Amino acid sequence: MTASEILFAIPKLSALVVGDICLDRWCAYDPSAAEPSRETGIPRIAVTSVEVTPGAGGTVASNLAALGASRVAVLGAIGEDGFGHELERALSARGISSELLVKTPGIQTFTYTKVINGRTGREDRPRLDFINTVPLPRPAERRLLDNLQSAVERFDAILVSDQAETGCGGVVTPAMRGLLADLAAAYREKIFFADSRSRMELFRGVIVKGNDQEAGAACARVGASGFQSLYERLSAPLLIVTHGPGGVALYGESGETRVATRRVENPVDICGAGDSFSAGAALALAAGAQPLDAARFGNLIASITIMKKGTGTASREEVLANAGD
Repeated sequence: MTASEILFAIPKLSALVVGDICLDRWCAYDPSAAEPSRETGIPRIAVTSVEVTPGAGGTVASNLAALGASRVAVLGAIGEDGFGHELERALSARGISSELLVKTPGIQTFTYTKVINGRTGREDRPRLDFINTVPLPRPAERRLLDNLQSAVERFDAILVSDQAETGCGGVVTPAMRGLLADLAAAYREKIFFADSRSRMELFRGVIVKGNDQEAGAACARVGASGFQSLYERLSAPLLIVTHGPGGVALYGESGETRVATRRVENPVDICGAGDSFSAGAALALAAGAQPLDAARFGNLIASITIMKKGTGTASREEVLANAGD
């Protein structure tokens, strides 16, 4: 299935992103205004402008919307705070539904604050992250599970963004993974696609994707001899392991298949490349593409987004211009 054929099918598809929906705040500062605080003497970072974008699972959703999916929604938990309000506005501006988000006073909105030098354009100061390190409140978890159970029939692809690296505090809890496994078994015609930073080995019955470092760490945690062994432990339809410039490896019943990446000289920003790959590959699979073609399509989307600053997206026009079908 060619990239053009996949693009033609995407407007007929709907997609739901489940998991850690984050706010990215890009704060530009003026180095010349970094005079010390009069009260404490501590140097200040003088922020002159702020741009906000959906991050983590929100980046996946932004890519799904940019590729033209008919309906894109996110399902996650946010705090009753200003960052949550900013996130909802950023999602709405991209045509992404936030009606399945659960607001709870027990958490703060997962937020990455990135400090950019206004003169150089580089991120050269420590990032300020707002994370949750206590378990998701039970009432919020219950609402998330109920929301997923009631919404799943309305979507062709369900993408899971397990972004949180803390031991607890993320949305993809054991109960959420269990429900996803049950739904994947009940709705075999749908694509269930999970991308996990720190818990790949805990998913069952869904397509699992991670980079080579994440997959290697998962193997070490469960004593798997390699990625094929990890695939077998997952009872997954497919295991996808990305290797950056080294391409993508697919693991299934017939063993390993390698897919070369599109060579990109001097990428501008690789942040979010994995999310854009996931969006492209999952939509391609939902459109009926075989895993090999889906991986190629995901690579194509990532090759476009890494030439943009920040967590960029690939438009349909850009994809067609770069497809080379």
